[in-house]
Amino acid sequence: MTFSRRDFVKTSVLGAVAGGVAGGAISSLAQPSQQGHASENDSAKRPIIICANNGHAYVEAAYAFLKSGGDTLEAGVRVVKGPEDDPKDDSVGLGGLPNEEGVVELDSCCMHGPTRRAGSVGGVRNIKNVSMVAKAVMEHTGHVMLVGEGAERFAVDMGFPRENLLTDRSRKIWMLWKEFNSDRDWWGPGIADPHWQAPAPGSRPRADLLRDRIDQLKHRASDLGIEHEFLLSAVRRVLFPPTGTIHCSVLNEKGEMSGITTTSGLAFKLPGRCGDSPIIGAGCYTDQDVGSAGATGSGEENIKVAGAHTIVENMRHGMSPQEAGTDALKRIVRNYNGDMNKLRFMDIIYYVLRKDGAYAGVSLWEGYSSGNPHKFTVHDGSLRSEVATPLLKGFSQDWPPFPTIPEELKKDSVYLK
Repeated sequence: MTFSRRDFVKTSVLGAVAGGVAGGAISSLAQPSQQGHASENDSAKRPIIICANNGHAYVEAAYAFLKSGGDTLEAGVRVVKGPEDDPKDDSVGLGGLPNEEGVVELDSCCMHGPTRRAGSVGGVRNIKNVSMVAKAVMEHTGHVMLVGEGAERFAVDMGFPRENLLTDRSRKIWMLWKEFNSDRDWWGPGIADPHWQAPAPGSRPRADLLRDRIDQLKHRASDLGIEHEFLLSAVRRVLFPPTGTIHCSVLNEKGEMSGITTTSGLAFKLPGRCGDSPIIGAGCYTDQDVGSAGATGSGEENIKVAGAHTIVENMRHGMSPQEAGTDALKRIVRNYNGDMNKLRFMDIIYYVLRKDGAYAGVSLWEGYSSGNPHKFTVHDGSLRSEVATPLLKGFSQDWPPFPTIPEELKKDSVYLK
């Protein structure tokens, strides 16, 4: 038994969801913290590393390398390479969830402040550490960006081994998605289409539809050989395809800066799709005179506002890191005229680092639909996670649209990840 995406609808977690007017965005603005991040209160420090929270386990060693005089970009690579090498992290590198044809495609870009150079690769197959390949493009070619088959051949010429990036677990999740995806895929029209409308509710209670769907997927996941303890996690990845990425910005004691971003992109995306992660000025931008910024989340939305470049230019003109990031988020809201029926299906987190060591993490929403707040990692001598400052009050909703998770189903820890 299958259902199309039109059988489902997400209910908003906002206190009030506006129906397509800019005023809705204004009425739902989150209240900014009175104190902000520590760096906003004249306590900025150097050296410092900030990154997406999935890099937390790798920052300590990278910081020690940086503190001992190591290059800023190499320190960033040491952070993002951790998730790339981890087969259990299915949003980056080895074990990343594949495109709709079952092939893992990776993207990355980097900028080296001291030499004002950049490198980028997109749609790379069979090469695990594309962050290092992007760095190699920067160091060993006269180009900035290589994509697809050419990028793979270049990586092999540079000594990177070809390997199968699709782990057994990721392959089984893809098979599960393939059997149950129906029209819940990345074919259009997208949210940005002027004629797009939020899905209408089905005739059956939404909670019943969700229970049926989960039961079907769990049963089939078990048949495919997915481990019992991972069944619900696999189901969640099919129902709510993840968009994981990692960004890292680095500043040393001398004021030298670098930034790097790497990802496997949207799960089950159309082959050849590149989001913001390999785009200099969108997924990552570093200006040695000003600062560095990067992003994770809705790549298409970030490309349209050139988010990382916009943030650095905002800081050049005097904005604080938090103000600069918030302005980029407001541009995304403006692109949809404040329409909460569309904005609720996207999210983005910006990681912002100024040359003096001031920093900020800002997000469109307070967190994803799981209810956990957006966090990022900071190390300026003390390793910690901080909560990003949201523009909008409430939690974004997964795409493709699906019902709000019933309270009794939230009890399973998979929905709290």
